[in-house]
Amino acid sequence: MIRLYRSGCAACEAVEIDVIGGWDMPADTLWIDMIEPSHGEDAAVEKALGISIPTRAEMSELEASSRLYRENGATYVTADVLHRGDDDLHRDDDDLPGIDPVTFVLTKGPMVTIRYFDPRPFSLFTDKLEREPSLCRTGADMFLNLMEAIIDRASDVLSGLAAKVEGFGVHVFSEGKSVEFQHLITKLGRAHIANARIEQSLAGLARVFSFVGVDDWFERLEEPREHLRSLSRDAASLIAHNQAVAAGINFQLSAALGLINIQQSSIFKMFSIFTAVLMPPTLIGAIYGMNFEHMPELRWMEGYPMALGLMVLSAVAPLIYFRRRGWI
Repeated sequence: MIRLYRSGCAACEAVEIDVIGGWDMPADTLWIDMIEPSHGEDAAVEKALGISIPTRAEMSELEASSRLYRENGATYVTADVLHRGDDDLHRDDDDLPGIDPVTFVLTKGPMVTIRYFDPRPFSLFTDKLEREPSLCRTGADMFLNLMEAIIDRASDVLSGLAAKVEGFGVHVFSEGKSVEFQHLITKLGRAHIANARIEQSLAGLARVFSFVGVDDWFERLEEPREHLRSLSRDAASLIAHNQAVAAGINFQLSAALGLINIQQSSIFKMFSIFTAVLMPPTLIGAIYGMNFEHMPELRWMEGYPMALGLMVLSAVAPLIYFRRRGWI
């Protein structure tokens, strides 16, 4: 599917392309948004702009030369954008945020985006365009404002993650609370995965801003250049914040493992005390047990059942105690 945003329009409009008859791009087009494009749609846009559209496999390549390059007068940049689950990071049963590549092509005319998913910053940006149609006058303006929406969304995701990690720390170090360490470590592990994905996205955006900063459009005009510098500073500050969150996750994970060791040491200490207390009676019973002439219990009719009952009770009572203490 292809959506166009044209100068003076209030919203993006979907475009149906006649593969056989061809497609004439409107002269006032500012943004061509390609969502899971077909081969025919790729060919139509390539013919209209004189550029090549990267395939999904090419977009997924990791080397810098495949993600940041210039070709036929156009600048190609690919960034990993967060999606899926970014609205639910405040919930306990949230999904991890996904991350997938989006390619931005800056031409002398419109901006072209190629994507195979629907990240929330795109819908936020189009909503903003509906409220402020005069916000974007060129393809470069579209690029800068869309990138601002992506940065803002990454900031929201990071803020939600930081709040969750802080909540984990308060729970771990609160006195008088029993902590389910297995559940806690699972949460910290998921937080670490989300943190790594945020880092990957922000680092890629920072490289994009550095690469497009030397384009003629941003070098010649003061306002776009300052806007791009502001985005670069925002990305750098978010990367620093994300690294602080990563340090907090690692600290809490180390603290949780240390508390687990302390808890296990306490359990073993209790077992050692029980063993030391019961050892002398066991030794005395082993030496002198049953070696007396007068033992009234030998003639009890209830002696044998009582002994069996005591055996069962001595086995079950410790299990109940350990269960209440949370050791088993």
